[in-house]
Amino acid sequence: MTQNVISWFLALFGITLPVVLIFWFIGLKGFVELTKYEKGDSFLYRLNPVTKVLFGVAVMIVASTTIWWIGAILTLAILPLYLTLNSGVKKFGYVVMLTLSSIVGSTWAIAPYTPPYIIQQVFPNQQPIVVWKWPDYFAYMGYVPDLTWQAIVYGLQTAFRITATLVSALLLVVSTSVSDLFKSLTKVKIPLAVTFSLMVGFRTIPKIFELMDTSLKMQILRGLGYGKPGFVRTLYYIYGGILAIVPTMVYLFRGAKSLAISADTRAFRAYPRRTLLREPPITRYDYVMFGVIAGLIAMDVVANLVGFGRDIPYLGL
Repeated sequence: MTQNVISWFLALFGITLPVVLIFWFIGLKGFVELTKYEKGDSFLYRLNPVTKVLFGVAVMIVASTTIWWIGAILTLAILPLYLTLNSGVKKFGYVVMLTLSSIVGSTWAIAPYTPPYIIQQVFPNQQPIVVWKWPDYFAYMGYVPDLTWQAIVYGLQTAFRITATLVSALLLVVSTSVSDLFKSLTKVKIPLAVTFSLMVGFRTIPKIFELMDTSLKMQILRGLGYGKPGFVRTLYYIYGGILAIVPTMVYLFRGAKSLAISADTRAFRAYPRRTLLREPPITRYDYVMFGVIAGLIAMDVVANLVGFGRDIPYLGL
């Protein structure tokens, strides 16, 4: 009986803790803050959008091809940059909570499912340390019979590859306007169809969270979770967030028609090339960032040459 109770507690821990961190400490309003562009004066706002794209790609390459602690260092180095944004302290708090939830969720999504042969490749000279033994019926959910300490460490190491890419990508989103990104991608000859698709997604993501937040608030005004204890009320809010998906999708589908009409009235793709009234400039901040990007690539090459390349085999590879 005790084994079953503790096992279900551990299984639900990896699901509930990230959800609590997201809904309790971040909330839909926090996601709006992390996905919506606002004008600012710091150096991040002055960087050319292409420079920020290249920086995100460089971070992704380095984090995925080098040893795990390099990804952890990159994550810790990028997080303070959020303090330079508008409402920087607030955004920094939100992104820290998002990073923690990503670490916990990613670790717990990998550790219980990691087969022994992967653990042997990652830790070839270590005897597996069994932390917990799952009940036999957990195998139907894909769980490996024994949860080892090495599996938890493996999940944690893989999580830092995700967080480095996540925090660098969000920097582009919160510090770049849709129009500037469109102009920059057009300037470097990205096909207009691809650019337009990216811009629609770029503009839609914060709209999704705004609409879900509005729908959830309307449900709260109608009495959702009224008079319930704090923890139970949080579950009601999660339920309300699920119910908000349908009206959000309906509104977005209606908006898609308006977007198509807007593009047609502006003669989008009437000519093979666009003319720009103002092109995003290349400033001294961009040249500094180019140096940082070159340094990251050089570090990646050196790390692989001296034996600090990717030592974690991904599942299935």
